[in-house]
Amino acid sequence: MSHRHHGHPTGPANEGRDASQAQTFPFEAMHLAVGCCMQAQPPAQISTERFYVRLIGYVNDMSLMVTTPVTSQDVRLQLIEGDALVMRVFVNQCAYGFACDVLRVCKLPFNYLHLSFPREVKGTVVRKAPRVKSKIIATVRHPNVGADWPGVISNVSATGALLDARHGMADKGDLLELKFKLVLHNVETHLSVQAAVRNVFTDASIERTSSDLAHFGVEFLNLQPHDQMVLHGMVYQQMIEQPQSMV
Repeated sequence: MSHRHHGHPTGPANEGRDASQAQTFPFEAMHLAVGCCMQAQPPAQISTERFYVRLIGYVNDMSLMVTTPVTSQDVRLQLIEGDALVMRVFVNQCAYGFACDVLRVCKLPFNYLHLSFPREVKGTVVRKAPRVKSKIIATVRHPNVGADWPGVISNVSATGALLDARHGMADKGDLLELKFKLVLHNVETHLSVQAAVRNVFTDASIERTSSDLAHFGVEFLNLQPHDQMVLHGMVYQQMIEQPQSMV
């Protein structure tokens, strides 16, 4: 057993929220499915990044099995037995987190980890997706038109965004495809998501700069688990690091 274990990283109940808002849930409340995407936070002395892993399976009250975290350089994270992790997952508008330890690092028949079964799961119901200011360059495609337009995502949540783009590009109810990239914990991720236009409007700030632009309030549709996790992670990271950016 390793002796570099210095306690768990920042606890799951403190991810940008007051700990009093978090509730304790049984493990079964998360309804974790094989293959679901989870976020793993290792001790700071190992890495300051957070990593996305897949759940392979679990044995109740014994162990969770997950894929081994891989760095942005596609290198296996050097974890050893006894290292402490904080795991986070977003399921059905709930943010869950729990602490665990690495029980076994396995390399055959593939790289995966045995983690200690969580003794306590903390969770917060996200009744309204928090939204933060942003300046994310996006490419917008209207499938019915077959043309691409540039746009800027001026604020974003895990469920939707406010997009500044060409006036007349789309109408309320139209479906769009948005392509953009996010940087989360120094890892660049490219997303391509479907979005429905829920509102179209202009305001004084846009009218002063260009009458050719409009605001498009869009809702993300059919998000893949990995994309949803990245969006949640980016929003919560910004809430922690730049609380003044909350809308």
